[in-house]
Parts: sequence; structure tokens; C-alpha cells
Amino acid sequence: MPLAKAKAGKKPAAKSAKPLKAKPLSKPAKTGAQKSGYNPVAPERVKDILNRLDQRYPGVTCALHHKSAWELLVATILSAQCTDVRVNMVTPVLFQKYPTPQDFAALQPEQLEPDIRSTGFFRNKSKSLVGAAKGVVERFGGQVPTDMDQLLSLPGVARKTANVVLGTWFRKAVGVVVDTHVHRISRRLELTRGDDPKQIEQDLMKIIPQEKWIDFSHQIIHHGRALCVARKPKCAECPLENLCHAADKTWSTVEIHRAAKP
Repeated sequence: MPLAKAKAGKKPAAKSAKPLKAKPLSKPAKTGAQKSGYNPVAPERVKDILNRLDQRYPGVTCALHHKSAWELLVATILSAQCTDVRVNMVTPVLFQKYPTPQDFAALQPEQLEPDIRSTGFFRNKSKSLVGAAKGVVERFGGQVPTDMDQLLSLPGVARKTANVVLGTWFRKAVGVVVDTHVHRISRRLELTRGDDPKQIEQDLMKIIPQEKWIDFSHQIIHHGRALCVARKPKCAECPLENLCHAADKTWSTVEIHRAAKP
């Protein structure tokens, strides 16, 4: 008897594939500082830093010797990549030889080079000084301008130099001086994460009251020379020690933060 043919069964319908759900990215583990709600730019912390600086460095001012806005402008230009001590050794003879902006403006840069050679980068500085003098004489009647934009129009004058002159001589708080000390210490104190002087200045201007901009710069510069030096800072002597979590501290009573470094 012939075998009956088996009926072909229907194939089960293919199930539609369910879309895969994207897994959320794993969050990085919080640091101890984050867990405790630590905020390095909290107004209370910034105020504490400013108060301690006031107590440690009362009445500080610019270390560059000067008797006029012009002398301060010259000294500040010379201070680039040079110590204030060296500049203060050079400027008395320089100002005796060339007392006014008009005297500087009458020079060729090459004539000025021997007088400022010891400050370094003397060729560029000579060009800047003569150019700045000509700008002051020809465009501003022989007077150093009191406006930021006008100062910045002079050769050799960037924001740091302009802030020094405006703040120290004219007592105009229009910015924060960011030199190597302010750059280093502001990052150590976690007041900024910026590495560009312009960004650091903007960060500091947001958290420091404007009436403290001038004194803050002078105090931090003095602090950077006396205690918070670039290598092996003297943390055990520092009035800000228990507010500072810098990664390169030489002695600490508080938690160290890896990101807090110059």
C-alpha cells in the first residue's frame, strides 16, 4: 500500500526583531570632593581666601619702582620674562638718562638696547618702548592713557601690562593682572581650570568682587614669591594651607585633588 504524502506544514511567521535598547553610559566614579558637595569657587570659600590674604599681605602694591604712569608702563614692559628685582636695578639709570616719553620717542630702538640688555629680550623690548613712547606722544599728548583700549593700542602693551598700569597708578579696577604667579596659584587653589591668561582673568573676574581685583593680584604675586613658589611650595607656612588641595603640595592637612595643579 503506497505511503500517504505528508502535508507540508506552514512555516511559522518570523518574529520581528525587537530594537536593542541603548545602555546608558556608565558614570565616572565621583571623587571625594564631589561626594561631599565641595565647590572650589563657592562665595564663602573665595571670601575666606581673600580675608586671609588681607591679613597676611595688608597694603601691598606693585613691586616695580616708579614715580609716574609712564615709568610704571616702561617698567612693566621690561618685566616680561624678567624679575622685578632686575628691572628695579635697570630703571633708575634708564629714567635718569631718558626722563620723559618724548626722550624715548626720539630714540632709535638700537640706541636703547645697551641700557636694557640685562632684562632679556632686549631687542623686542627696545622696539616696544620706543613705539609706546611715540604712541603716547603723538596720539595722547604725552600722557599715558587711562582707557584699556587706548593702552592696548600701544606697542608692547597687552592686558597684563594695561591692568598693572590702570590698577596700580590710576586705581581703576577694569581687570585682574594674570602673571606667572597668579596663573600658577589660581589653578592650585582651583579658582580656575583655564590655562590661557585671558580665560584665567575672566574666571577670576566672575568670582572675585571688583573692588578686590587690584589688591588680589598684588597679594597673590607677593604670595607666589614668598611661599607658594613654583617648586616645593612652603605649604607648612601658608595661611591658605587648609583651603588648598593642590596636587603638588609639600605638606597637607586636607585631601589632595589631582586636578588642582599649576
